[in-house]
Amino acid sequence: MFGIIRPCRNRLGADLRESWLAHLCGLCLALRDDHGHMARVVTNYDGLVISALVEAQMGRSRRTAGPCALRGMQSADVAVGAGARLAAAVSLVLASAKVGDHVDDRDGAFASAPVRGIGRQVARRWAAQAASTGVDLGFDTSVLVAAVARQSEAEAAAGLGSSVLLVTEPTETAAGEAVAQTAVLAGRPGNAAPLREVGRLFGRLAHLLDAVEDLAEDRASGAYNPLDATGTSLEEARRLCDDAALGIKLALKEVEFTDDRLVHTLLVHEVRESIRRAFGEPHSHACPTGLHSDVVGHTPPTPPGWNPEPGMYPPAQPPQGPPPQGRPSPYGGYPAGEVPPGAVPPPGAMPPPAAPGTGGTPPPPKKGKRKRAAEPPPGSGLWCWPKLVKPPIERGFVLGCPAILYQCGTCQYCCRDPYPGPFSGKPHDAWCNCDCGGSNCDCNCDCCGCDCNC
Repeated sequence: MFGIIRPCRNRLGADLRESWLAHLCGLCLALRDDHGHMARVVTNYDGLVISALVEAQMGRSRRTAGPCALRGMQSADVAVGAGARLAAAVSLVLASAKVGDHVDDRDGAFASAPVRGIGRQVARRWAAQAASTGVDLGFDTSVLVAAVARQSEAEAAAGLGSSVLLVTEPTETAAGEAVAQTAVLAGRPGNAAPLREVGRLFGRLAHLLDAVEDLAEDRASGAYNPLDATGTSLEEARRLCDDAALGIKLALKEVEFTDDRLVHTLLVHEVRESIRRAFGEPHSHACPTGLHSDVVGHTPPTPPGWNPEPGMYPPAQPPQGPPPQGRPSPYGGYPAGEVPPGAVPPPGAMPPPAAPGTGGTPPPPKKGKRKRAAEPPPGSGLWCWPKLVKPPIERGFVLGCPAILYQCGTCQYCCRDPYPGPFSGKPHDAWCNCDCGGSNCDCNCDCCGCDCNC
């Protein structure tokens, strides 16, 4: 359930993107400093929200870090202090629970008994390290451990016809306690109650979106999925996600912040983008006129069985008014030579010129021309190993650990998009991933329709 918030550099802007990277690097370095280099593998996007919430309530706390391969061997200002350390502790607890689940389920590399033994040792070590950091911060991580431990009981108790919220409750409780602790560290105890609600709803959202994204794979493998286990439709899951996103936005309004720009962007705007992405909708410019996209090629696959409710999307409207400047056309804004289906040219309009000598049929392509070279597949480029293949090839624990070190040293996690998971071989979005058209992105958060003056 790591990484549902994957912000686009063009939506963040230069200032907020620099702040976001400061928290990401701060979390990574806090894991290294307190728990060793191996712990850095649990660095994740969602964990840095903890660090951002502490800073948003008490002001900036930064230091200059030395060169790092993931930053192109450049130094940078990174977040430090209690917020980064709390984010590291929470990430370790959740990673420990995740490894424990894989060991219990004997997933992938953990099907082997020796690897399961190593996995149990790693999980116990991470849990103990998180508890040690929690003691230093005055936070009892056993609350998180106990909540996560109830997950298997919640899944066993929920059956067809049960509410899926029975399954998400342990995740909600753990996330709520972790987020509420940011108010204690920031010296603002009055913020604890609304922030606990923010964390609870974020935990619900993370669990549901994880279930939606894994639905096809879980069905193929026969693995447990809370949506199928409880008979929850994708329409109902979407409704619950939208309700949670709205609840997060309303709860944040009750929190006293020093500077809430990054937190608001991540927990309001980017949460909405995460919901759209999980349910297979194209990237939206988030304009108040409705859901739409002018970006081609960034539509994720639609989850199986997903049928949007009638009226969820506005009907397509034919182009109206004069054609845009620079695109002269007598057909209402369509490029020259193209006529929309069923459209009638206006009086006096000249038809598009026919190709010479063909009676209106365009000439066939000339033979003998060299074909254009095929573009390299995404995620290839300069990186020849590990390869991205379909279906993905699992490497196991022995080959996965060297893959982690090699991919870190060659900046694949940051710059290779997508990059293969070191153990699973599955493609993952790069840390500096942009999901709305790269340099040609024209999305603008000023037109998002947000009523909180962001």
